[in-house]
Amino acid sequence: MSTAALPARRPLDGFATILMIVLCAIWGFQQVAIKSTNVVLPPLFQAGLRSAIATLLVCGWARTRGTPLFRDDGTLGAGLLAGVLFAAEFICIFVGLSLTSASRMAVFLYTAPCFTALGLHWFVRGEKMWRTQWTGIGVAFAGMALAFADGFAHHAPGGTADSTHSMLAGVAGDALGVLAGIAWAATTVVVRATKLAHTSASKTLFYQLAVSAVVLLALAVGLGQARFEAIVSITPLTLASLAYQAVIVAFVSYLLWFWLLTRYMASRLSVFSFLTPLFGVTFGVLLLGESFSSRFLAAAAMVLAGIALVNAPARRRAS
Repeated sequence: MSTAALPARRPLDGFATILMIVLCAIWGFQQVAIKSTNVVLPPLFQAGLRSAIATLLVCGWARTRGTPLFRDDGTLGAGLLAGVLFAAEFICIFVGLSLTSASRMAVFLYTAPCFTALGLHWFVRGEKMWRTQWTGIGVAFAGMALAFADGFAHHAPGGTADSTHSMLAGVAGDALGVLAGIAWAATTVVVRATKLAHTSASKTLFYQLAVSAVVLLALAVGLGQARFEAIVSITPLTLASLAYQAVIVAFVSYLLWFWLLTRYMASRLSVFSFLTPLFGVTFGVLLLGESFSSRFLAAAAMVLAGIALVNAPARRRAS
């Protein structure tokens, strides 16, 4: 991947920090919305509908702003790759949420910043990590490891075949959360390390949503999840959840995210998103009645300490 002539990104300021906190809250609630809707709409079908609706919204937004989406600017290959990775991320999230809790999915998914920082360090000029930032990555990763241990404790078998099956399903769901995080990180690296870094946020998002809509809906049809009875049985709550996912998350929040990526250092933004698991667990406990432990509080404290270190100003060496 080419790393030449990328525009300089600046460290986070107060505006970017506040906006990232809002985005993290939006993304944290997403896991609750998906899990509550999985019981009505099959996972892949739900994910495909979400991407399809958001694709139409992005097309409308781009048209009103005069942003060309179909002009040949050399981004097609990278855009298709980003779209496939985006689809893989949400396959893992939506299927994983049928196996594990929203709280645990939020925690495991947000291993992404660790993988993102590593990928950007190697592939994108200007995204090198200083010693303090690497220390922050280590502290935050240790916090995630503690959160993993807490999550696996919830899947401990009770000695019966049913409990063992439940444990294996839960572990599979947790693993899908980690795979989703890796796919998200890979998408971010592709966006920053290719010609997508020079295109508009609308076009970058269009690639991901359009490709994922095709992939997810095709898989839903192939696996028999695109059922007519699922559509006619949609409740007002399910419709509200789908609207939240498509409009607020996939359209508004992602446009803001890609806008931030064009102006601020992606490694700092990604690591800051460790806040999302905290929101995810909180929403899971309050709205879905999921379990909460003191071990997670310790993990959360480590994660927050890591965020603070990663976003600390780097000290220049004396010349």
